[in-house]
Amino acid sequence: MKNYRTAALLALALAATAQTMAFAAPCPPPGWSVEQLTALKAKQFEVSDDAQRQQLALALVPCLASPNPVLRDDVAFEAYSTWLRGSKLDKATRETLYASLLPALEPAHADSDGFRAPFSALVLSELARVDRIEPYLSIVQRQDLLDHATAYLQTQRDYRGFDQQQGWRHGIAHDADLLMQLGLNPALGKPQLDQILAAIASQVAPSSGHFYLYGEAERLARPALYIMGRKLHTEAEWDAWLQQVSSPAPFTSWNEVFQSQAGLAKRHNTRAFLSALYVETSGSKYDQLAKLAPKIKTALDTLL
Repeated sequence: MKNYRTAALLALALAATAQTMAFAAPCPPPGWSVEQLTALKAKQFEVSDDAQRQQLALALVPCLASPNPVLRDDVAFEAYSTWLRGSKLDKATRETLYASLLPALEPAHADSDGFRAPFSALVLSELARVDRIEPYLSIVQRQDLLDHATAYLQTQRDYRGFDQQQGWRHGIAHDADLLMQLGLNPALGKPQLDQILAAIASQVAPSSGHFYLYGEAERLARPALYIMGRKLHTEAEWDAWLQQVSSPAPFTSWNEVFQSQAGLAKRHNTRAFLSALYVETSGSKYDQLAKLAPKIKTALDTLL
């Protein structure tokens, strides 16, 4: 056990070092201009030289924290998504990206602009997708990814979505995408799925009284829906979870929420989440989802 803890601590230290080095590099990377990168995007990020592609993939990491939405979203994220979904990044590159991006989800590594963590989570969701289809992470690495993803969601207090000049942050939605890929992974069992469901429940209605405006409810619902489809939970367990997410707490009843902004936000966000679940389960061709629809409707009806 002592050796395991030592190895785990060493791995975290190495990951933090890799993350610090990766994000300290310039964006655009040396040898590339904004114009060259946008031209590469126009070519669907086609890089014929494999070694150059792997090198560029690692060099684009700091662009995930760029205040320029073109570099951050249109170039860096889209490049990662294209390459990872096209099997263009090798195992060594994927593992290096994992080690570089994982610590970005920790509060200690947050950047003042608030871009690094949300876009690291989004690329980690693509890395998790590859691991789901063609496993390359160890059991320990996969659990560490889950722990970081759930902790990030549960401690998230930056609810900024879209800004006309700065583009997207959208930390809640991006992390929900990561949790969806993890929830779909058959290597994760019921205890890990419960960990995901607990994290989702914690952000269905933020305690700060924030109103979700940018589709966060639908994104939070997706991992829950896929977990429902895995058929690892009993109907009684789903009853308990739905009761938790539809509770008016900290208000004594749903009648009370109409007297404050915080209460109205609680109702708005909870209704949006349950409605997203109900739309996808009601009339679903999948029996496991369809049979949960009445339970979701009952929870929705309690909100008045």
